[in-house]
Amino acid sequence: MEPNIFKYIWHHSKREQISILLMVLLSMPFYFIALDVPKRIINRGIMGDGFLGPGSVQPFLAIELPFGEMLTGQPVALFDGFMMEQQTLLLALSFAFLVLVFVNGGFKFVINTNKGRLGERMLRRLRYELSDRILRFPIMQVRKLKQAEMATMIKDEVEPLGGFIGDAFIAPAFLGGQALTAMAFIMVQSIWLGLVAAGVVLGQAFLIPKLRKPILRLNRQRVLEARAFAGRIGEVIEGAVEVHAHDTSNFERADMSSRLGRIFDIRYEVFRRKFFVKFLNNFLAQLTPFAFYAGGGLLALYGYLDIGALVAVIAAYKDLPGPIKELIDWDQQRLDIQIKYEQVVDQFQPSEILDPSVQDPAHDAGPALTGEIVVSALGLLDDTENILVDSVSFTVKVDDHVAIIGPGGSGKEYLGMMLARLVTPTTGSVKIGGRDLAELPQAVTGRRLSYVGQDAYLFPLSVRENLIYGLKHRPLDAPAREGAAAARHAAWVAESLRAANSTLDSEAEWVDYGAAGARGPEDLHGKITEVLSLVELEEDVYRFGLKGTIDPDARPEACEAVLSARAALPARLAADDAENLVIRFDPEHYNGNATLAENLLFGTPTKPEYGAGALAENPLVTEVLTETGLIERMLDMGLNIARTMVEIFADLPPGHPFFDQFSFIDADDLPSFGTLVTKIDKHGKETLDADEALALRRLPFDYVEARHRLGLIDQDVEAKVVEARKLIGERLAERDPDAVAFYRPDTYNAAASLQDNILFGRLAYGRAQAEEIVGRAVTEVLDRLGLRVTVIEVGLDYEVGVGGKRLSPAQRQKIGLGRALLKRPEILIVNDALAVLDGASQTRLLQRVLEYRADQGVIWTLQRPDSADRFDRVLVMHEGRIVEQGSFADLNKPGSALSGIMAAE
Repeated sequence: MEPNIFKYIWHHSKREQISILLMVLLSMPFYFIALDVPKRIINRGIMGDGFLGPGSVQPFLAIELPFGEMLTGQPVALFDGFMMEQQTLLLALSFAFLVLVFVNGGFKFVINTNKGRLGERMLRRLRYELSDRILRFPIMQVRKLKQAEMATMIKDEVEPLGGFIGDAFIAPAFLGGQALTAMAFIMVQSIWLGLVAAGVVLGQAFLIPKLRKPILRLNRQRVLEARAFAGRIGEVIEGAVEVHAHDTSNFERADMSSRLGRIFDIRYEVFRRKFFVKFLNNFLAQLTPFAFYAGGGLLALYGYLDIGALVAVIAAYKDLPGPIKELIDWDQQRLDIQIKYEQVVDQFQPSEILDPSVQDPAHDAGPALTGEIVVSALGLLDDTENILVDSVSFTVKVDDHVAIIGPGGSGKEYLGMMLARLVTPTTGSVKIGGRDLAELPQAVTGRRLSYVGQDAYLFPLSVRENLIYGLKHRPLDAPAREGAAAARHAAWVAESLRAANSTLDSEAEWVDYGAAGARGPEDLHGKITEVLSLVELEEDVYRFGLKGTIDPDARPEACEAVLSARAALPARLAADDAENLVIRFDPEHYNGNATLAENLLFGTPTKPEYGAGALAENPLVTEVLTETGLIERMLDMGLNIARTMVEIFADLPPGHPFFDQFSFIDADDLPSFGTLVTKIDKHGKETLDADEALALRRLPFDYVEARHRLGLIDQDVEAKVVEARKLIGERLAERDPDAVAFYRPDTYNAAASLQDNILFGRLAYGRAQAEEIVGRAVTEVLDRLGLRVTVIEVGLDYEVGVGGKRLSPAQRQKIGLGRALLKRPEILIVNDALAVLDGASQTRLLQRVLEYRADQGVIWTLQRPDSADRFDRVLVMHEGRIVEQGSFADLNKPGSALSGIMAAE
């Protein structure tokens, strides 16, 4: 990247810069005239200079040669103008001043708008270029990056560059032009006043930048410290388990405090110096008005300067400090921005980076990989010249099943990454079918090869999107656009080209169905299900589906099928004498296995203000509870719950699992509720303030009588809750009909999960194996009705969270393996990807995958060497070298390296 920001800006935007600079140049004559008009208004329009008496006239819009009087001793007219009387001339000059204000304001508006657009366009270009470079970083370089720091640089640190880019050439030209114009105008009125103004301005221009240089150095330190702090926060988040497991939270607090202290010291010093410079600058700026008032006033008293000229000079100087100050600020910003730009660019220029042609979307996958994989003298060194892989050579067929085994540190992991072309070897080569792997574009290596590492990364998308991620190589079919949509897309493409961004359409169809052996979306689902079954993830996705929802408008037939399952479930449970394991919802009865909130609403809230945690302060619910006489009962129930929780949990330490399982109150809030209980016991409920009463009334909404068994819900409360339920339903229908999706026996509840829709009730608490028996019955009903596929489709929409953190490590690895298998590569490279699974699961999955890819290549670095007997070829590594290679039977002999590794396991 270009190290100098001015060269970078000029190289990529000189046409736009020149057009705006021409506009700036065009605006200067109008600015000069605007400075001159007030003098003419005072001298001629008001004081009547040049008018001999009533009826006399003077010219309007007469144009004189600038500096003509200084050169010739008298004004030199270029245009004689229009003759007018004094009153008419006053009005004409005043309106001319108004027109000039509008014209100059228009110039500023157009110039600022254009330079703002230019700045944002260049910022977009820079951010895209930095992001693009990250996509081309070598994997070994990526491993050394701190995610938080890189994201902060692209998001925050380059943000000020956008504002400066538009000002880089235009601001000094515009502000300098205004300053020079104002200075020239002052010189025309009085050479002495002009020299005074020029002297002060030159003093400011020399002194202020020198005083600001230490501030720039401090700002550079501040950026580095802030970046390091952001990186450390990211590390603490990533290492949260270690922090808690080893009780190092206080050490981290001390480190944070130390880092923040250094940032505080730097920022305070910056403020101290900055405001001193500001004070000095303001003082120097006020010296000139002092000279004008004193010296100019004396010149006017002695007749060497007319009043209009003095007023015009003062008015012109009022416009001078602004541009001068902004020019000085621009110079400081220039130095600051150059430093930031250099710091950012330095982080995005690794010693090696992929050539853009390697990732060119115009490339296709080419012919299938056939023949042999020939690895010759392959070597790899790390940054410190340590040998990771040392002169490895072997030859296998593309469709062979190859196992790579070795102890920790043997180099097998790096060999797997080099075979997948994720790491560039230091020496040697890999050729497949005579084609050098290093020379193949990613269109070949990313489609003909598949790689699964030890820690497969999942994007914060659904299970489905993570599985098909490996099929999104380039846009295949653009969406149909007409009218305004087509015009917007064309404008987006044009602007993307101006900013040197990619014009690839993110809304196009990117999924390569053919790569998965599918003809379209419908067919792809079958391929996904096949892969899920292969990697033993189908049951997990099925369970995700039961917790998911269906949009009735998009899939009405699926909702009807779910209602059929709801109707069929009671009979299936009755066949096992288990009908009492599900307590069904009944509009006329209280469900003791559901929460009080569910019983009140008798539905699933779709708005947060109707969630269980918000019902206590919900106006509509409070209104109904008051009418039905439940408001006081809720307070009493809350008091009973608080008293019970304080008695039971008072001696338990924070974080005890009982808090999550049984308590209505967090460990942190328990002392405050203890204080409330004591207050009521001593002084009565009447002494509670509104917030305290609300805190108690909030507790019962999560109460389940069958689970918590505190005896708070008697028949009277049940009857009142059912009465309140009906009133809430009626009033919601009038005031907020979309707030709650109600439970109705013959209606699908769009806000509830599939499982809740099928059960249409709650599991009975305290019944042995209720969840297993009911779950088995639900599965059988769904299978009989042919709904398993539908449930899996819903499960595929399950969001996995950032980095797949909502899944277990085993589930993440299975999705990573499924993603690699779905695109049907010629060579599958598995790099210790199943290490997180138990031994039996590893063996089953290994066997399944090898059988599935019976005629296709597999290269697998194994954690368990005894599994190598299933492979055609075995490579044994030690200290970066291959020490043995051949079939398992040939190598598994006494004294061999393979037998030694197996004996050590």
